[in-house]
Amino acid sequence: MDVQGTVESGFEPVRDAFAANFARRGERGAAVSVYRDGRKVVDLWAGVRDGDAPPTPGPAPEPTPEPGGAATAPAPESGNAATAPAPDPAAPWLPGTAQVVRSATKGVAAAVPLLLHQRGLVDLDAPVGTYWPEFKANGKERVLVRHLLSHRAGLPVLDAPLSPEAALDGVSGARALAAQAPVWEPGTAHGYHAHTFSWLVGELVRRITGRTVGAWVAEEFAGPLGLDLWIGLPDAERERVGRIAAIEAPAPPPSQGLRVRAKQNVADAYRDPDSLTRRAFRVVDPLPDENAPAYRAAELPASGGVATARALARFYAALIGDVAAEQPPSGATPADPFAPAAPLPAARRLFAPATLTLARTEESAGPDRVLVVQTRFGLGYMLHGPASPLLAPGSFGHPGRGGSLAFADPESGIGFGYVTNGMQQNVTADPRAQALVRAVRQSLA
Repeated sequence: MDVQGTVESGFEPVRDAFAANFARRGERGAAVSVYRDGRKVVDLWAGVRDGDAPPTPGPAPEPTPEPGGAATAPAPESGNAATAPAPDPAAPWLPGTAQVVRSATKGVAAAVPLLLHQRGLVDLDAPVGTYWPEFKANGKERVLVRHLLSHRAGLPVLDAPLSPEAALDGVSGARALAAQAPVWEPGTAHGYHAHTFSWLVGELVRRITGRTVGAWVAEEFAGPLGLDLWIGLPDAERERVGRIAAIEAPAPPPSQGLRVRAKQNVADAYRDPDSLTRRAFRVVDPLPDENAPAYRAAELPASGGVATARALARFYAALIGDVAAEQPPSGATPADPFAPAAPLPAARRLFAPATLTLARTEESAGPDRVLVVQTRFGLGYMLHGPASPLLAPGSFGHPGRGGSLAFADPESGIGFGYVTNGMQQNVTADPRAQALVRAVRQSLA
């Protein structure tokens, strides 16, 4: 595999781990980027743009057991491929290639209400109904803003799932949640709001600011920081986005041990049509086609973001510190038509110290009523733990189901972004992403 890009001295283990993901862990196309103290130190890409292009043969895989407690799930069924562009097996991954990053979008979206709080525009301890009066219906009068961000609102499911068209129309999801009754007493437990997070946070932001989360991200993050990052992909950027596809993780050779399987209670929860787990992941039924232009253009702050690895890493670096100006990537083979022509601007840190504390202070911990494993959340962010290992105990960020991962670690000054087009069978701890995180840890040591 021809790995392209740059690695600063001391971070060579990340390049090695990235190459090993292609050789041993079933990678099709991917990129990883790491910033340290606001400066890019790793920027790598390889493979093909489209995840359903034929794989490149490699040597026998090594075992890649997931960390204890990681949430795994059957691969979701495919959507209606007839609405999506056909795969191009010859199209290589380029520096400007972007992908749908699924729930890694949540970490970008969560910064919006936290910055609104930082600016004095939202009270995290106010009832959501203060800003969104219709939300008070059916026992939700005491749901607080912080409950939405920490997955404690009791609203991970809808009694009547949305059609794909309704899920993307920008209004039906919020209306359904305003009428929905909580499935547990808000604030008393937590469970991952896998898809409803889109409409809960999106409508809250719209009511407070008059802007959508996608507009906020474009105007306040992507523009000032020079990020290839969208919640609501513009038509002009369609051609740079690769297709994601469900792929099987390679099984280890028999001589190297048993293949790791999900715990039985987790597997049972995904199979049971009446479980909160299954219902939370089937809020939209039938499942939408994530490669369709309409899906990418919709604003889904829980799951529909499109980004490069570099953009995610630079975004998280900017949450925790100033970021330096930098030259655009060069030397890609073939040349990248989407590479920026101008240097990326320097920028001041986004989170004040008190806001950073809010992002990574534990709000929810213990048994997750949806993921059926032990999870930890701050306000909008997953925190380091067995189900979602990050770099260190103080790290905060968010994985995307099946692969992508982005986070920050304030103590080491690290901003990390990994994007893939091959969606493997996991929710919170992808073996490829974890190999890269271990390599960053090794580099710092």
